[in-house]
Amino acid sequence: MVRDVAFGQYFPAKSLIHKLDPRAKIIMLIAFLALVFCTFNYAALAVVAVCTAAIVLMSGVPVKFYFKSLKIIIFIVIVTSILNLFYGTGDPIWQWGIIKITVNGINRSVFVTVRIICLILASSALTFTTSPTELTDAIERLMKPLNKVHFPVHEIAMMMSLALRFVPTLLEETDKIMQAQKARGADLEGGNVIARIKALIPILVPLFVSSFRRAYDLATAMECRCYHGGEGRTRMKSIHMAKRDVIGLITVGLVICGVVLCNILIPAAL
Repeated sequence: MVRDVAFGQYFPAKSLIHKLDPRAKIIMLIAFLALVFCTFNYAALAVVAVCTAAIVLMSGVPVKFYFKSLKIIIFIVIVTSILNLFYGTGDPIWQWGIIKITVNGINRSVFVTVRIICLILASSALTFTTSPTELTDAIERLMKPLNKVHFPVHEIAMMMSLALRFVPTLLEETDKIMQAQKARGADLEGGNVIARIKALIPILVPLFVSSFRRAYDLATAMECRCYHGGEGRTRMKSIHMAKRDVIGLITVGLVICGVVLCNILIPAAL
C-alpha cells in the first residue's frame, strides 16, 4: 500500500496546467479549495465536481495516479461519510433505537464525501504538475511582501518545498523497512488492533532514525554549497505570468460566480 501512494510526486508532461505559472496555480488552488466549502446545494456541488474532473483530465497525468493519491485517505472518507449519515436533522426515513437516518443526514454524507475527494484531487494536481523548485519560488514570490515585517519568507518556502519533496522518499523508505522486517519474520498484519500497533514500533524507530540522518546530511550538503538563504540568490529559471495564466484566473473567477449564483437561486440542501 505504501508504494502505491503518489501524493507529493511530480510527473513531467507538456499539458496546459504544467505550463501555467506556479503562482497562478497556487492562487487558483486556494480559491478553489475555499470554493469547495461554499457549496450548499447539489447544483453548486456539481459545478465543483465537473471542474475537478476537468482539472484532472487537463493535467496530462494518468488518472491512476490520482486514484493512488486517494488510497491513503479512503478509510477516512468512508468513516466520515457513515458518521455524517446519523447527524442529520428532520424526520427519519429509517430508525433503530436512537440511531436514525434522515434526508439531511444523507445530504451531509454526500457533500462531505465529494468535498474531500475534490480537495485531494485538486491538491494532487498541483503537486503532480509543479516541481518542488517551482513551488518554492512561487511561495516565496507570493509571500514577498511579508519581508517588510522581517518574516522568514524564504525559509518557510524552502521548508514547505522540502517537505513535499521528501514525501515520496519517506514512503519508499517505509516500504523498504517493512519488507526488511517481514523478511526477518515480523508479522505486521496479523493479530488484533493492539498487536498491529505494537508491530509498528520496529518500523517507526528506524524510520525516525533514517529521517533525522537524512535531514542532517541535507543540512550539511547545503552548508557545503554555501547556502545562506534567499538574500542575493539567483535562479536558473525565472517565473513570469503569461496570457494563459490570466485566462486561468478569469476562468476560476467565473466558476466562483457560477457557484455563488447556484447558492442564491437554488435552495440549500444542507
